Amino acid sequence: MDTYLVILIAIAAAAVAFIGGWMVSRHIGRGKVTEAEKIADKLISDARKEAENLKKEKTLEAKDEIFKHRQNLENEIKNRRADLQKIENKLTAREMNLDRRHDLLTTKEKELDEIESRLRSREENVHKREAELDTLIEEQNHRLEKISGISNEEAKRILMLNLIEKAKQEAAQSIKEIKDHARQQANREAKEIIIQAIQRTAANHSTETTVSVVNLPSDEMKGRIIGREGRNIRSFESATGVEVIVDDTPEAVVLSGFDPFRREVARIALERLVIDGRIHPTRIEEVVEKTKQEMEEKLVEEGEKALMECGIASMHIELVKLLGKLKYRTSYGQNVLQHAIEVSYLCGLMAAALDLDGNLAKRAGLLHDIGKAIDRYTDGTHTEIGLEIAKKYGEGPIVQNAIAAHHEDVPIISPISVLVQAADAISGSRPGARRETLETYIKRLDGLEGLAKSFAGVGKAYAIQAGREVRVMVEHEKIDDAMSEQLATDIAEKIQSEMEYPGQIKVTVIREYRAIDYAK
Repeated sequence: MDTYLVILIAIAAAAVAFIGGWMVSRHIGRGKVTEAEKIADKLISDARKEAENLKKEKTLEAKDEIFKHRQNLENEIKNRRADLQKIENKLTAREMNLDRRHDLLTTKEKELDEIESRLRSREENVHKREAELDTLIEEQNHRLEKISGISNEEAKRILMLNLIEKAKQEAAQSIKEIKDHARQQANREAKEIIIQAIQRTAANHSTETTVSVVNLPSDEMKGRIIGREGRNIRSFESATGVEVIVDDTPEAVVLSGFDPFRREVARIALERLVIDGRIHPTRIEEVVEKTKQEMEEKLVEEGEKALMECGIASMHIELVKLLGKLKYRTSYGQNVLQHAIEVSYLCGLMAAALDLDGNLAKRAGLLHDIGKAIDRYTDGTHTEIGLEIAKKYGEGPIVQNAIAAHHEDVPIISPISVLVQAADAISGSRPGARRETLETYIKRLDGLEGLAKSFAGVGKAYAIQAGREVRVMVEHEKIDDAMSEQLATDIAEKIQSEMEYPGQIKVTVIREYRAIDYAK
């Protein structure tokens, strides 16, 4: 099209030149016709040259444009071929993987067939042996009837009479022993009942629950707590060991966990995250870690409050911290710190009535359950752990004995130990103070975590979903991906063999590698 345009321009220029020449020759006269014709010829020649140049220029531009389009098209085809090759490689790898799985399934199917065949053969052998044994037993019974001269029914009757007579004698002996034991214990039991009846008060009491509610400014915040694909909620549960329940409850989420200390850390951390508004995995870890540090300081404050309430002057700082930790520990639904304060108060009252050292009695009563602050993480009973703690931090022999003997595990060496026993029973026997089922539930979850932690390479373990799931955090340098799968299987098998539980328990093994550096 550009070539045709150039030609038309050339023709138009020639026509204009021709007309111009004709007009010039007409006006200037015939004397100048020759000169005008030369000029016209020159104009026509220049116009033709210009048209030819334009034609060549446009032709070159068209060729360049065609070359560029061809180059772009070739690059696009090359890229598409590369993409297709990648897809083909992936499909080939997937096909090979499916082939391997098929071979593995075929092998397992053959193994199962062999096992089934062996079991069927063994079952047939068992049936044969049972038939043979039945025949032998029948033959032996006939022989015994012939030898003894009495029938099978007569032998049963004689044996029954002998068993009844023996049972009567054993029952009579048991009744005599029970009566003797009752007489021996009657005086002591009567005194304990009287003491408990007198000492029971109308003091406030509460049973700890396993959930905490966090109020939200709006339901929109629930989506931010969950995060994209659940990243935020998984990070929060992993950092705190507490399950976050997001349901239809308006403007609120529920934190579920059997450990009150973890639950309190999670509650404070989540409230701060909601107020701050910045909710993402890194921020969650920062806030949770800061909250844990602040809670450590709060433990000291709670321990000091307990000392002031009981009127005890001083105590080792580590014991104070452990006392504060008892606030976040329950026993049969009863808050252990409140229980310890009650025992201390009762010991002081009874010691004053008996002219004993009241301060020492209150100290022993306050520390009698100190082992429960760390018994979830240390082997041994809380009395054994408490005794070791008291020795470590310089408590006297009377306090040590009161801790070790308040469940009659060791002999009593002081009247104060007896007072601690009595006060412990009084505090625990208040109406509604304790709840058996909750403690059993907590012990089961605690045992589930302990079982998971018993495996090598396990860093942390959290029982969530009311004990229906245990999440195991492993050390990445000790456990690789293949070992993680085997570890999940081993933990599940150990749970099946050693624990009793309803339904099923999901075992989730999490392996995470983090590389951290700082720009300075």
